[in-house]
Amino acid sequence: MDKRVWFSPRAVKLHAVILVVVPACMALCVWQIYRAIDGNSLSWAYVFEWPLFAGYAIYMWWRFVHEAPEPADASASGNGYVDTALRSPGGPAAAKAAQDDAELAAYNDYLARLAEKDRATGP
Repeated sequence: MDKRVWFSPRAVKLHAVILVVVPACMALCVWQIYRAIDGNSLSWAYVFEWPLFAGYAIYMWWRFVHEAPEPADASASGNGYVDTALRSPGGPAAAKAAQDDAELAAYNDYLARLAEKDRATGP
């Protein structure tokens, strides 16, 4: 396994978060156990809920540490929109505006077709 995965700046931050979240969830679980024993029946639900939260945090930590990092260069992402935006004469803002205009025109055409169909069927 690549050790860079475990020691990247992002992974170190995730390690710090999980080292706080899991003990906090366990402390809250213990607190709820004492409350439940003292007669608070709702606390029994929390006794089982806090370990589930800790387990989910561990699962997400593992996923985030092992997911592929985002490429430093947006053009390497394989996203057609970003690639087009980087090559556009006006840059990303112009490409986004052009895409928004094209989507708006397509939506307006769709609405016009619906209106025509509605007029054709009549009241």
